[in-house]
Amino acid sequence: MKEESVSFPCGKIYLEGILGLPEGKGPFPAVVVCHPHPLYGGSMDNNVVAAVCAALGREKVAWLRFNFRGVGRSGGRFAEGIGEQDDVKSALTFLTTLGEIDPARLALCGYSFGTMVAIPVADVDERVQAIAGISPFFVSPDLLKKYARPKLFICGDEDEFINHQEIERIVSELPEPKGYECIHGADHFWRGLEKEWAAKLGSFFDSVLKRK
Repeated sequence: MKEESVSFPCGKIYLEGILGLPEGKGPFPAVVVCHPHPLYGGSMDNNVVAAVCAALGREKVAWLRFNFRGVGRSGGRFAEGIGEQDDVKSALTFLTTLGEIDPARLALCGYSFGTMVAIPVADVDERVQAIAGISPFFVSPDLLKKYARPKLFICGDEDEFINHQEIERIVSELPEPKGYECIHGADHFWRGLEKEWAAKLGSFFDSVLKRK
């Protein structure tokens, strides 16, 4: 993978990110990866975000990880998960401007707080062809109820903040296609267990985007 630092606009501010592009000739499918909570140290350098990007790279899927507003060199300030939805939409828009990226094969992946932002965007943005969530939070029971595109959600059975059985119930009520994985022994932070689930995510995005 070729990696480069990027900056893109979101309204009156600019957001910083890192773009990963496979070797070879595009255009490539791409996934926007959304990091955990900004007020608790979350950034694009998070271990889970890095594991997702590494898995995507192994499958030759492009990725964009970026800092939400107010994090690192990104402008603005924390916006309660509402303004951050605009950040995600701007990240998608940025990808559509790149000749190496296929705008018809875009997806989202969120971790923890990142799912609180990514899921509502996927629910309304037609550009999102698939979504995956790690340790997901569903801020509304109605989200994704009409989203008939590929979905995958991964939890740990020792998560301190999420009831994995409740997530399984929520996912069971979503339309197909969908998937749910519960990783034994994993807590909310996934330290030391990244490789176990990252390969599942890589395979998921490979199957739903590269052969679309």
